Amino acid sequence: MTRTRMTMVIIPVICVLCTGCDRAPSVDIIGSFFPVWMICLTLAVVLAFFVRYFLVRYQLESEVGPVALFYPSVVVLFTCVLWLIFFR
Repeated sequence: MTRTRMTMVIIPVICVLCTGCDRAPSVDIIGSFFPVWMICLTLAVVLAFFVRYFLVRYQLESEVGPVALFYPSVVVLFTCVLWLIFFR
């Protein structure tokens, strides 16, 4: 490969890799900037605890299948929904 061809390949690759370096969505909380996904994840974990509380209270936790897959999936679902509602 000649040097010109290599340059023609490397420059577009660098440009594509740098397109994700835009401003990260963040929120100012008491003077510190936190990434939005971290806030959504924290709220999602709290909401997942409430889901577990209600499932245990109404004796429905045995109906949801493997809990090791169910609760992380609930956290991911709540994280994505919260991000879409509040920050998109």
